[in-house]
Amino acid sequence: MKKVLLFLFVSLLCSCNSIKYGELYTITDEFVENLYTTYESYGILGGQDHTKYTKDKEYKVCPIGRLVIVRIERVADDDEYENLRKALESHYSGDKRVNKVYRNQGGTIAIDCRN
Repeated sequence: MKKVLLFLFVSLLCSCNSIKYGELYTITDEFVENLYTTYESYGILGGQDHTKYTKDKEYKVCPIGRLVIVRIERVADDDEYENLRKALESHYSGDKRVNKVYRNQGGTIAIDCRN
């Protein structure tokens, strides 16, 4: 019985991230996919032309070179960025196109797709 409850709890946590970050995952997935199908790189300044926001303007996603940068568009503390990093890291775990998900020194989250 304890194992069933634990499984349900873990499943609920995973599904909450899918709901909370669902639109963000869709946007970042599109950028990651495009790096392997359409673009070799977005270039240093090319990302400005491709920048996208979630519908609620909560997150900004901007590709630079072979990195996909995610920024929270309001005042956010370290815990919020760390939760976002962990959610994106979990989302891309096992995806061979993504080398690493990490926090930049500027506080934003980088999805590293460099070769």
